[in-house]
Amino acid sequence: MKLASYADGSRDGHLVVVSRDLTQAHYANGIATRLQQVLDDWGFVAPQLEDLAVQLNHGKLRHAFPFEPAKCVAPLPRGCGWAVVDADGGVQRDAGNFSAPQQPLRAPAEGRPALAAIAGDLAAASDPAAALDALRLLTLAIDWRVDDELIATQLAPLAVTPDELGAGWSAGRLQARLHRLHNGSRQEPRDVDAKPGAALARLARLRPLRSGQVAGIALGALDLALAAGDSLHLDLKAAEGASLFGAIDLDIAPDTP
Repeated sequence: MKLASYADGSRDGHLVVVSRDLTQAHYANGIATRLQQVLDDWGFVAPQLEDLAVQLNHGKLRHAFPFEPAKCVAPLPRGCGWAVVDADGGVQRDAGNFSAPQQPLRAPAEGRPALAAIAGDLAAASDPAAALDALRLLTLAIDWRVDDELIATQLAPLAVTPDELGAGWSAGRLQARLHRLHNGSRQEPRDVDAKPGAALARLARLRPLRSGQVAGIALGALDLALAAGDSLHLDLKAAEGASLFGAIDLDIAPDTP
């Protein structure tokens, strides 16, 4: 299933289920109103959301409405922590507050994309197989840094269960391509090969993880020089070209006198 959170004036947004083709959505009222509720009681709540998603995909919900990514906040605006695991196994941690997919930046910054794995509860010292069992949802994230200081982390509009990822998801591994537009100009796509179970196990090596912990698998720094007034479009896509999580669309504020 594909989940998003619509802006409603609250800190956590309002949970919606999104159709497989990203055209329709439906509020999850009566089941859950925010994503953290789902993560805290996954075994009971997730099957109900799955049923809602099936009905939505078959056009059987009277109150479905067109999905509008511009209305989304981050799927999980306040996680229980954000930690990025790099290729060498190093970890950089943050509190886990996430910006909306179209939230502009106030100043130029360096972007570091990551595949974000949202976990349920996971015991300390769990191996990658157990960590994979605790994986609930995946999305695209990007850290923005100025002089190596983290200033914001954005998430794509959708958080998606692994079964929705198609042929690119196999044996706990996601293979996809990161597509980029810089000021409307297409950049060379980047191949992505990530194992979220290994990243979650690395975070749980010495301590347990709570539901809502988000682990990032670093995809390298963007080879772009972003300046004031620039725009950037990021979209992680399957081999056949379908967007997996919706796009992150970023504008950097222009210079002001």
